[in-house]
Amino acid sequence: MSLAATALAAEQLGGAQACLDASASYARERVQFGRAIGSFQAVKHRIADDLVEVELARVLVEAAVASICAGEDSGLPASLAKVAAATAYQRLAADNIQNHGGIGYTWEHDAHLYFRRAFGTAPLFGDVDELRDLIAAEVM
Repeated sequence: MSLAATALAAEQLGGAQACLDASASYARERVQFGRAIGSFQAVKHRIADDLVEVELARVLVEAAVASICAGEDSGLPASLAKVAAATAYQRLAADNIQNHGGIGYTWEHDAHLYFRRAFGTAPLFGDVDELRDLIAAEVM
């Protein structure tokens, strides 16, 4: 179960990174009121928060992978990685749609695919809320 949860967390991390890359790229190229939208404070802060979530998930996924490679009991690291990656992926997929504005809500853009994948994979190998309870019980 830990191996599957870690593998899924790695996939979710990749999806979150793709959403971050798409948002940042679009923010650099989309011009509104004569300026790139990435220069607006609200957009900058959202993308910066997204970067922090991706990096947190990356560290926890790497720790879970290292735990598995070392042959240790990887229950806690896998649970932490799954929670962080699933949460980050869901938030970044939603932010990606928001950052893209009107085009992000259409079927012509790929943002909806990431959104559906983020919310569709979140309950696999342990629901985030259940894993948080498991983590809390193990830490206490």
